[in-house]
Amino acid sequence: MRNYLLPLVAAVSLGTAVPAMAYDSGDLLSMQEALGVATDIGLVTVSDTEFAGNEWQIEGRDLSGRYMEVDVDAITGEVLNVDR
Repeated sequence: MRNYLLPLVAAVSLGTAVPAMAYDSGDLLSMQEALGVATDIGLVTVSDTEFAGNEWQIEGRDLSGRYMEVDVDAITGEVLNVDR
């Protein structure tokens, strides 16, 4: 009986799992749109992208290879900050 208990519990757990629901971002800029804003001001390669609060923080390099971080407002699409 003990050999069948764990697979039975696992099967029941899988059967009651709730399907994942899509996250509705509402009117926020998508990551792709934020990347478009960052590339428009000189970002060429992207090494990291993070959504923090209401802004996209995009790190990468410019055309000359220098480090660059661009913060893009997720609501308006405005560039909030550029660090080089």
